[in-house]
Amino acid sequence: METDRIRILEVLEQTMADGPGLRTSIYCAGCKHHCPGCHNPQSWNMDGGHWVTVDDLFEVVRADEFSNVTFSGGDPFYQVEAFTALARRIKEETTKTIWCWTGFTYEQILADPRLSMLLPYLDVLVDGPFIQEQRDTQLLFRGSPNQRIIYLTPKEDDYIPGTVRTLPLR
Repeated sequence: METDRIRILEVLEQTMADGPGLRTSIYCAGCKHHCPGCHNPQSWNMDGGHWVTVDDLFEVVRADEFSNVTFSGGDPFYQVEAFTALARRIKEETTKTIWCWTGFTYEQILADPRLSMLLPYLDVLVDGPFIQEQRDTQLLFRGSPNQRIIYLTPKEDDYIPGTVRTLPLR
């Protein structure tokens, strides 16, 4: 269990593909969901990518005063301790919002005390596995309609066309 470093594939700065507005997207390595048709299967390898410290990732995030943050992958919940440390620091030291993509459902995360440690630091969770048979290229920020955009804070509650607004269960 790593808490001070994250295995990542890349950090993409000032992207507009991973949530609304400008984002610093952190693509982590490792995913066991193995969704058929995944747009990022190179992220499945749990030993892929390279290690980067939480401190170094935080400095990249902080250096861009205009971009909010996205955690993607892979699946950040397979490195939940380190992502929690990074998210906590982002929330304590900046005003940035954090979006996070996962193949786990919100209910699965809530039911697991270890996984749920990250939730208090996220503004938006995009949950659920990608289902290739339900692929819909018209959806914003998700690949199939089973995936939900879940607003966890009032900071991010703008209506996004084509999505279902789901209120948190907590």
